[in-house]
Amino acid sequence: MTFLSLLQQNMALFLGAVFVLGLLVGSFLNVVILRLPVMMERRWQRECADLTGTPKAEADAPFNLVTPRSRCPQCGHLITALENIPVLSYLGLRGRCRHCGTPISFRYPLVEILSALLAVAVAWHFGPGLPFLFALLLTWSLLALTFIDLDRQWLPDDITLPFLWLGLLINTRGVFTDLESAVIGAAAGYLSLWFVYHLFRMLTGKEGMGYGDFKLLAMLGAWLGWQAIPLIVILSSLVGTVFGVSFLLLRRLGRGQPIPFGPYLAMGGWIALLWGGRITAAYLDWALG
Repeated sequence: MTFLSLLQQNMALFLGAVFVLGLLVGSFLNVVILRLPVMMERRWQRECADLTGTPKAEADAPFNLVTPRSRCPQCGHLITALENIPVLSYLGLRGRCRHCGTPISFRYPLVEILSALLAVAVAWHFGPGLPFLFALLLTWSLLALTFIDLDRQWLPDDITLPFLWLGLLINTRGVFTDLESAVIGAAAGYLSLWFVYHLFRMLTGKEGMGYGDFKLLAMLGAWLGWQAIPLIVILSSLVGTVFGVSFLLLRRLGRGQPIPFGPYLAMGGWIALLWGGRITAAYLDWALG
C-alpha cells in the first residue's frame, strides 16, 4: 500500500498530514509576504534607472525568496533550522530572539496557523484529489495576498496574474467550472470593479480602490466562473463592512483612512470556493419560497 493510498483511506491521517504541510507552507508564506514586495520594488528601481538613463548604484547583494538567510532585523542573528520550526520555535523562544531578546512578531505563527487551518478546511471539503490540490494552491495564494495588501496596500501582479492564467488552464479540464465560464468570469471580475472604480472617481473625485483589486477579482473569476462573481462581491462587501465598523468602534481606524479591499475579496473568494454553491442554492430556495 502506497502512502497516497493510505491517506485516501484514512481521513484522520490525511488531515494530519495536510495540517503539517500547511504549517510548513505557512512558514514559506511569511517569507513571500515579507520579501516579495521588496523584490518588486528593487526590480522597479532597476527598470526606472534603465528607462531614465540614471547611473546605477552598486549592485545589491542577491535578495530573493531563498537568499539571504533569515536573520533577526535588530541584531542580525542568523536564524538556525531549530529556530525556524513553524509555531514550535516561536513557543520555545517565548516570542523573542534567542540572541538579543527582541520580541518576534506574533504575525509569523499566526500566518503559519492560518495556513494549516485553512488547508485542513480545504482537505475536509474536497477530500484527496485534483480539486483539493488546486484549491490548496488558491488558498495559500489568497493568504499571501491578504497580508501583503494589509502591509503595503497593493496586490502584486507576480501573484495575481500567474494565478489568473492558472485558473483558466485548470478549467480547460473543468476542475471548478467550464472554460467558457472561467473566461467570462475573468473578464467580468475585472470590468465590474473597473466600472465601480471609475464611477466612484467621477462622482467623488477620489479613488476608491486600486487596480490590483480588479486583477484579484478577475483571478477569482477565472477559477470559479462568472457565476461566483456576484456572491464574491456581496460576501467581500459584508465582511469589509463588519471589519470596518468594528475597527471604527474600537478606534483602531481613523475616519477617512484607506482600508485595503483585497483581504475582503480574498475572504469572499475563499468562502465561495468552499461553500458558494450551497450559499447560492440556499438563497434561491429562500427567494423562490
